[in-house]
Amino acid sequence: MKRFAFFPGCLIPARHPAMEFAIRATLPKLDIELVDLEGASCCPDPIYFKSKDKLSWLAVAARNLCLAEDLGVDLVTNCSGCTATLSETYHLLADEPELKDQVNERLAKIGKTYKGTSKVRHIATVVRDEAGYEKIRNSVTHPLMGLKVAIHYGCHLLKPSRIMNVDNPDDPSVLENLIRALGADPVRHRNWYLCCGKACQNEDIPNNMMHDLLGSVHDEEADILGMICPTCFGQFDHGQKKIAKIFDEDFHTPAVYYFQLLALAQGIPYDQLGFQKQRFKPTVLQQFDETAAPSPA
Repeated sequence: MKRFAFFPGCLIPARHPAMEFAIRATLPKLDIELVDLEGASCCPDPIYFKSKDKLSWLAVAARNLCLAEDLGVDLVTNCSGCTATLSETYHLLADEPELKDQVNERLAKIGKTYKGTSKVRHIATVVRDEAGYEKIRNSVTHPLMGLKVAIHYGCHLLKPSRIMNVDNPDDPSVLENLIRALGADPVRHRNWYLCCGKACQNEDIPNNMMHDLLGSVHDEEADILGMICPTCFGQFDHGQKKIAKIFDEDFHTPAVYYFQLLALAQGIPYDQLGFQKQRFKPTVLQQFDETAAPSPA
């Protein structure tokens, strides 16, 4: 069984614990073991913190990586933003020895030394490369046949490609293939490449981006919007109603994190996966769980 240090970040445990539950429930069935990182902190944030104080940003990220080095394993994250921070730190400190020395000067104050021996992996690449699509398919007991899933990659997962090392940023396939392994039908809508807009400071920009993206998803008549990023999930689950109101259009496609779909397909009941806490509840998924109560009329 392949072992990885698990870096859950702060957003998923604090706001979306069902996502972490789904990951912990599904990966053992794919022969992947997660080892908890005792003492891990925020990654930290890949946008605002870095722009304010890059050296401190690197030092905090390097401290988190030191925890995985102490365990002698690579690190896996379940958040695209966390992967972006930790992967960029790994590459920058490998490419710039002087910067690494500056970071280690700070870490020495807490008895740590960053060596660069633990690589950073996004969880999508781990299940793709360490388990493989066939093993995922074989773990499925409740195939999601006929489910139409619009794919949302988000911006951090694919770019910069040398840092993230996930897939072809111009023509990715990993999420489509992960969805197919569950028996569902992935849909690449015409605005699949757009950002969710969460990090934009001007509110009009994300509103327009989300409107364009949700419009193309709606045109495809997708059952759900499938994604791998908790930030994007929050943006679509909480922001979709606002966009529908602003533009007076009927947007109501539930957002779902990939590992919740995997858990459902592996036979974990619908009511254990946190769907009831979403603003847009994916009740279409109840058909794949014989224990689910029927949706209220």
